Amino acid sequence: MEQVSQAHSSTPATRRRRSVRVLGATLLTGLLLGGAVPYVTGNGGTYLSYLVLDERTDAQGAEHAADQARALGGKVVQDYPQIGAVLAYAGPQFAEELRGRPGIAAVGATRTIPVPSPPRPLAGSGFTTDTGVRTGPDAGTGAGAGAGAGAGAAGVAAAPPAADDVAEGADDSTATVPDPGEQTDWNLAMIGALDRPAGRNAALLRPPVADRGADPSADRAGGLPTAQQLSRVTVAVLDSGVDDTHPDLRAAVDPAASASCADGRPDPRSGAWRPDDAINESGHGTHVAGIVGAARDGHGVTGVAPGVRIAAVRLLGPLGQYYAENIVCGMLWAADHGARAINDSYFADPWKYNCPEDADQAALAAAVGRAVAYAQHKGAVVVASAGNDGQDLNSGRTDRRSPNDRTSGPPEERQLGTECIRLPGELPGVVTVTAVERNGLPAAYSNYGRGKVSIAAPGGDPDGGTRGAVVSDWPGGRYAALAGTSMSAAHVTGAVAVVAAQHPDWGPEQITAALARAADDSCTRSLPLGCRDRDYYGAGILTLPTG
Repeated sequence: MEQVSQAHSSTPATRRRRSVRVLGATLLTGLLLGGAVPYVTGNGGTYLSYLVLDERTDAQGAEHAADQARALGGKVVQDYPQIGAVLAYAGPQFAEELRGRPGIAAVGATRTIPVPSPPRPLAGSGFTTDTGVRTGPDAGTGAGAGAGAGAGAAGVAAAPPAADDVAEGADDSTATVPDPGEQTDWNLAMIGALDRPAGRNAALLRPPVADRGADPSADRAGGLPTAQQLSRVTVAVLDSGVDDTHPDLRAAVDPAASASCADGRPDPRSGAWRPDDAINESGHGTHVAGIVGAARDGHGVTGVAPGVRIAAVRLLGPLGQYYAENIVCGMLWAADHGARAINDSYFADPWKYNCPEDADQAALAAAVGRAVAYAQHKGAVVVASAGNDGQDLNSGRTDRRSPNDRTSGPPEERQLGTECIRLPGELPGVVTVTAVERNGLPAAYSNYGRGKVSIAAPGGDPDGGTRGAVVSDWPGGRYAALAGTSMSAAHVTGAVAVVAAQHPDWGPEQITAALARAADDSCTRSLPLGCRDRDYYGAGILTLPTG
């Protein structure tokens, strides 16, 4: 995840240790009681999960990849006919043996710690084709997934979730704030989304829209779309889950377009997309969704695009990981459900950077790349956070976090070049977002890099409280002030929805070009020297186009 949380009563290290202890105990209890963890009873063997990519990127390719995987004893649990790939579970030598088979383009283990068995069959999982037929191998068979919709290493306590190198890790100790009554929205004033100016210290990148009177639900003026127009636009939030019972989000989340992909299989059962509060940082997705589209009703917070429809797609599984199969599943689901923007405020686990010289990591990059390209072809703008490491993405770097699903011992220390990339933020065509504070200056934690980042948006100051961080929704009807490039990406996703509502016939390229033009213009008019450092700003600072 890509947020920097506020200070807490416990330290990040303490929270991580507590999370691992609680998770290990929970999973062990599930094994003893039976049925509480979504894995069938194994025969003592161990499995890794693999993405298998065929040379063909269609349904025939997926069928061939599945046949080849089964021929070597792999257990195929999900196919991805949209991109010619499958998810299979097998032993540790599976990838090496399968890579030499004709027609197979790539095979990669998506995790480094084995599990006792593949996930059990899940009734109703799979992608629905145009004819209404589900495509998953387990579609319509077997029992449900038990007490949870996600998948993890049953009985194995893994490392903490993939936080960035700055202090973050929002969990049950996250300090929530009182209902802000839509008054802590300097971030919206910065991008021109308000009818009123924010506090004196917020950079106003265009004159505030004229006051519309006392009615807080009145549509915004100045050429911005109405809530009714925005209701025709769907955006997807791929994250830790979204609490659609939150007052700000009840009307925004579309159940028909929402699902869990927490084990690589789309699970559309009611509520599967909601966060699991037993998992560390599970409130992150609700915070992001609030920035995108919280209702404008005088209570709580307002989103950049109030009225937009949100497809809530949970990626985070019980071990707090965003594995590549979860991302592939979520991206395809969102694209097939009409998302005009797909928000990705995370990086792919277990490798913070995926290097092409490693066959497993190269396969993961290829699989996520195919899913991103599919979504873009279907008309979605894919938006991603740049990351909170304060790193130049155009320089070599040290990775001391990978693999982050290990169960013991320190991670490897890898010296990496620029060929190693973050997923999905450094894939072709992805709008990668850096963070600025309320003064319009780059946030110290934000990654950057000329040609690597696309645009800057409000991310806030992690030490700035409600006046300097970004206040948004938190599960249970609460609110929290967080900062990070997660928050920045969410602003851009909301802005994509605004432009899509203004121009329903525009494709991704036209939408992103309009945002780039407005961002460049805002820098020229609002900052003394403009956004001269394009290493940090990309096209400039996000401002909502009004026409």
